[in-house]
Amino acid sequence: MRVIAGIAKGVPIKYPRGAPTRPATELVRGAIFSMLGSTDADWSCVLDLFSGSGSLGIEALSRGAGFVDFVDRNRRACEVIKENLERTGFSHQATIHCGDVSGTLKQLGKGCSEGKTGRYGIVIIDPPYADRAIGAVINQLASSSLIASDSVVVITHSSRFKLEPEYGPLVQKRELRHGDSVIAVYRLETGAASSTEG
Repeated sequence: MRVIAGIAKGVPIKYPRGAPTRPATELVRGAIFSMLGSTDADWSCVLDLFSGSGSLGIEALSRGAGFVDFVDRNRRACEVIKENLERTGFSHQATIHCGDVSGTLKQLGKGCSEGKTGRYGIVIIDPPYADRAIGAVINQLASSSLIASDSVVVITHSSRFKLEPEYGPLVQKRELRHGDSVIAVYRLETGAASSTEG
């Protein structure tokens, strides 16, 4: 597994063996960042939930993100994220939060660890594919102060189940399938009627 594009293009990324998540394939990672590139998202601060190897957050840094908060409960995964950040030269642009995602979202308070004040322009959620309870995390994020009206939330999940079109004010805008993986894009639409675009 390697960084696909940007200043760290081609740098190998380790993956924690035995972790409950599986790494996003290069095809899926490419699709995620192609979709993000077509939005007006603010790349200054990114939140990477269920980080695993950290490949998605590191890909964001390589492509110009200012800072990334990585969150994973698996201690071995946290160690691998640290190694991968050192290998790619992005350690000074990241904080690793090793703990439960729901609890960490509460601890993050007002947002980005860099200054503790900025909301996240991009949130990437790549949970274990069998986790049908991901809706609770999405609802928690939707009702938090961690995202703003211009934030983009990207969620990967198994094609074997569907996410809801809305989680509170978070409304699904786009959905793309790659094999067994589905990439869903959500944005805040407070008070607006929902609509899903193809």
